[in-house]
Amino acid sequence: MDEPKVLVVEPDPELRESLAAFMRARGYRCLLAKSIDEALEPLAQNDFRFTLLDLPPNGSGGPDVVPRLRLQGGDPGAIIGLVEVADGKDLDAISLVVDAVLAKPFTLSELQRTLDEAVSGSARPLVHSPNHAMARVRREMELWRSPKMVQVVEIIREAARVDITVLITGETGTGKDLGARAIHYLSSRRSGPFVKVNCAAVPRELLESELFGHERGAFTGAHKLKIGKFEEAHRGTIFLDEIGDLHPALQAKLLHVLQDGDFSRVGGRSTLKVDVRVIAATNQDLERAVAERRFREDLYYRLNVIQLVVPPLRERVEEIPHLIEYFVKIYSKLFRREGFSVPAEVVQRLLQHPYPGNVRQLENFIKRMIVLGDPFLTRAPHLERSPAEDAPAPAPLVGRAPLPDLSLKDIGRKAALAAERDAIWTVLEHTEWNRVRAAKALRISYRALLYKMKQVGLTRSRAYSHLAWPADDRRSSAGWPVGGDGERPWWIHHG
Repeated sequence: MDEPKVLVVEPDPELRESLAAFMRARGYRCLLAKSIDEALEPLAQNDFRFTLLDLPPNGSGGPDVVPRLRLQGGDPGAIIGLVEVADGKDLDAISLVVDAVLAKPFTLSELQRTLDEAVSGSARPLVHSPNHAMARVRREMELWRSPKMVQVVEIIREAARVDITVLITGETGTGKDLGARAIHYLSSRRSGPFVKVNCAAVPRELLESELFGHERGAFTGAHKLKIGKFEEAHRGTIFLDEIGDLHPALQAKLLHVLQDGDFSRVGGRSTLKVDVRVIAATNQDLERAVAERRFREDLYYRLNVIQLVVPPLRERVEEIPHLIEYFVKIYSKLFRREGFSVPAEVVQRLLQHPYPGNVRQLENFIKRMIVLGDPFLTRAPHLERSPAEDAPAPAPLVGRAPLPDLSLKDIGRKAALAAERDAIWTVLEHTEWNRVRAAKALRISYRALLYKMKQVGLTRSRAYSHLAWPADDRRSSAGWPVGGDGERPWWIHHG
């Protein structure tokens, strides 16, 4: 079997040989080049696992160089950009066209981690420099200017100060990933790894190995030991995206890791101890999943120490002009459309769109405009509409009164909810609103009762709305109730 190949493109002879020695020690065959032009010939004749590519300071020229490598004929594999970063500069454009960016100077452990992430696809990465990553996170958080997002930022800053689990909820495309990165890079773990796992993207039978690793021979095809994502995230943060799709069998193992901080690899006998902060995200209603027994109640409690709710874009319309400006800056550089701008009338159209795809949908609009050179969106006159919006209205019947809008399912559901509301209200009144006793009387779990109360519109605050806040109650500048220290919100102390 041929050795996997690595292409090293580096003008510095000392660094070039060091990189080659590092890769050879790991079983790779290295082909070396001093420049892009010198690299084109070996790339036309070979396929590579990695290409380590020197780029000018701050990645200038990267969007021009990388397409040349990819179109040369051979496969460059995962392209790792090696870049010197000047203070105050960003690498947004280059980080969009390579598989990873590594800031010079770097350590061999940083290089190894970057290679692992590039292969696994866990990083569409920021530069492995905490200062650079933090600068980019701060820059993108500055776009969160609506009142609701200002509150989100305050929760992020408070959560970053305390090393506990955070659950981020919100629709797809709202910015949950950015919220997780912000918590990591604003925390004391910022110098450690940030490892992302999409629980919905990995097949169920492989996800346990992906998360916890496996020993050689653990199952068919396990030819060598595999390090799991929890081990990779040691002394850093692991971000479990789409946690609602986690299989029940893995929910139990994850709960054990959260409780004790240890686990075993698949097929392993020894116990491994890790120091990892867990951030989870979902676009599902986990309370409902708990009530329907699709998600473990005890795991939900462990994850939901602090909950961060990211609102949809339609509830933060004032941010759209700033997002448009940001995306135009990024993609006009990437696609070499310097000077591109969005006309004012198009901005007004974009402000009125409902955005079922949230920020990601707006980003795609801007990409399309720049790539097609179509600032007036003439090729998408009505923008994009959701399938529900495009569904034609039913035609009225001619010569007779229209049918009433009736549904036996809806009638039955509303009647059931009304009956449940009356029963819950009666029991709550009988137990003086002691919800633990009420749940036992109704023979449901406490969490299911809370879900049902929310579903039918029953809250203690409605029943006792005449009661005022306690006299010693105080609020932060953002309106959050604060604890006795006058600093942190009450939920930091009480979960």
